[in-house]
Amino acid sequence: MASVDQLFGIDRPVVLGPFGGLSSVDLTAAVSDLGGLGSYGLYGYTPERIHETIARLRAATGRPFAVNLWLPVGDEVQPADVDLGSALAAMAPLYEAAGVATPSPPERFLPDVGEQLDAVIEAAPAVLSVVFGVPGAELIERARERGIRVIGTATTVAEARALEEGGVDAVVATGSEAGGHRVSFLRRAEDSLVGTFALVPQVVDAVDVPVIAAGGIADRRGVAAALALGASGVQVGTAFLRARESAATAGHRAAIEAAAETGTVLTRAMSGRLARGIPNRAMRELETAGVIAPFPAQNWATGVFRAAASAQGDAELVSLWAGQAAALATRDRAADVFAELAAGLP
Repeated sequence: MASVDQLFGIDRPVVLGPFGGLSSVDLTAAVSDLGGLGSYGLYGYTPERIHETIARLRAATGRPFAVNLWLPVGDEVQPADVDLGSALAAMAPLYEAAGVATPSPPERFLPDVGEQLDAVIEAAPAVLSVVFGVPGAELIERARERGIRVIGTATTVAEARALEEGGVDAVVATGSEAGGHRVSFLRRAEDSLVGTFALVPQVVDAVDVPVIAAGGIADRRGVAAALALGASGVQVGTAFLRARESAATAGHRAAIEAAAETGTVLTRAMSGRLARGIPNRAMRELETAGVIAPFPAQNWATGVFRAAASAQGDAELVSLWAGQAAALATRDRAADVFAELAAGLP
């Protein structure tokens, strides 16, 4: 079995978590230039924007990098499928606070996934990582023809086995400590909350492809522990999100800096899918209202006030995604984060 380094053509088996909506070219390029695998989340991007982003990444770094897409689970709703009246009413105070009008539903909530995948295949980055499912055989074949490695993401052993059977080159085993969305696809996310320390060795025993550990890893100790559990590499999100090169706002980075080990919660309030983040006004008010539209309707609806609040630097009205190791994310430069993580490697 090839090592993570050999598989992706990198120097160190450290992968940047792909932040949907919070990725930046600067951070992705920095991690790749440092010898790891920089990653960029393309959630919600049109094919044109995907081509533009990959071109910008290529201009910023000559090293391999990954881009990430969400696969459809099958429960995604279209504007015609859902009445958003109650959800929009519950968000009215948040729209007002952000200084935006209550929006009208769009023609569609998200770009076509097939068109997104076509754009990635055409652009041919070194690596495509996917979440929320198993890539189809045709996608795997097209990726291989273009020299693209494919990473799948699992929250359970069963998902890891399904991904290996589907032909992925490596599996990210992401424990419930991880920040952001719980990317489960075989069972409900609430029924797939396995911690990293329990998940990684079981996935390593279950599959024959390299396993990348994610969730709760923010310093050299986490890296060493992941490798001791049999992982071939690590994927790190929150520690890099805290770095100044990420697209997180200053308020988001400050919230990570101030978070304690019990400072994150799991919620569906911000997107309609289960995710881990730091509570703020938006999350609390939506949880209290108890009216949460299905994905991606909820994500679109909150996205209107979140975008405005982000531009204004208001951390109370954005998604403060972070993992349970946020208190260990103490470095504000990508190079310092990477050096700390690399110190845990053999």
